[in-house]
Amino acid sequence: MDLDQLRIFARVAELASFTEAAAQLGLAKGRASTAVQQLEARLGTRLLQRTTRRVHLTPDGEQFLERCKELLADAEQLQAMFQPAASGLRGKLRIDLPNSIARDLVIPRLPEFLAAHPLLEVGISTTDRRVDLVQEGFDCVLRVGHLSDADLVARPLGWMAMRNAASPAYLREHGTPRTLADLAQHRIVHYAAKLGLQGAGWEYLDAGVVKVQPMHSTVVVNGTDAYQAACLAGLGLIQAPVHGTQRLVDAGLLVDVMPGFRAAPMPVSLLYPHRRQLAPRVQAMLNWLAGVVGAYLQGGPAAASLKPVAKPTRRSARAAVPPHP
Repeated sequence: MDLDQLRIFARVAELASFTEAAAQLGLAKGRASTAVQQLEARLGTRLLQRTTRRVHLTPDGEQFLERCKELLADAEQLQAMFQPAASGLRGKLRIDLPNSIARDLVIPRLPEFLAAHPLLEVGISTTDRRVDLVQEGFDCVLRVGHLSDADLVARPLGWMAMRNAASPAYLREHGTPRTLADLAQHRIVHYAAKLGLQGAGWEYLDAGVVKVQPMHSTVVVNGTDAYQAACLAGLGLIQAPVHGTQRLVDAGLLVDVMPGFRAAPMPVSLLYPHRRQLAPRVQAMLNWLAGVVGAYLQGGPAAASLKPVAKPTRRSARAAVPPHP
């Protein structure tokens, strides 16, 4: 069985597109189509139905895809088993990270990971939107916030502490809030994945129970950079992870307020496709990220060693707190 043909078929099947699969694999579209045709001829069955508008799996293709993924993972492990230690892991990795975690934690430490695995190539995506791990071909993603990807495996790393912040200019103009009652005279910068979404509020813990107090907002944003920038411009209070704002507080550009009414810590998790075995290069990246990021989290060292938990609990999104730092 030709492993290249299997890789091409699996990518086409997952993306439902020869064009997108070829682009991700660095191949000409015709090469991807030919490889799948040759595989179908060898198997004596049609794996994909092709129309002018879409590609989808046949019943035989659905059965074959699951075994194909297992075979590819097994093949990679077998290839690595007897390689000389000096040759190390090889191949490409694609990961998606929150912007500030990539900028402040992961990329500064990346040279040491690549020094240990010089034959690896790492592609890093940073975006506020929640990428589709399978459809977009990522090996793993790091998520801050409660999870809803029930078809993926989640590896919890720990919890990210939150803070409330405002700019000095905002506090000079509006005063410093100290109680929940004071918030009636203040504004909050509202983070919403969809700009039309209403329901700005101040999240806080009361005897371990998460509560939200409605607040007035004049600015709604859908990106973490804009969320932070709006606060720096004096447009309102924000509730954001400590990590992503610490340098601004240290520089005097933001001020920590109402420490007794902070939002609940946000869970941080690594997500990856549910597979029987992980490729060695993916496992190496997962372990390295767990160590690098987990060191900055509450409960990091213990949480980073937990076994993966499939099908994470589905919870509602927060009204005011962005999902990424």
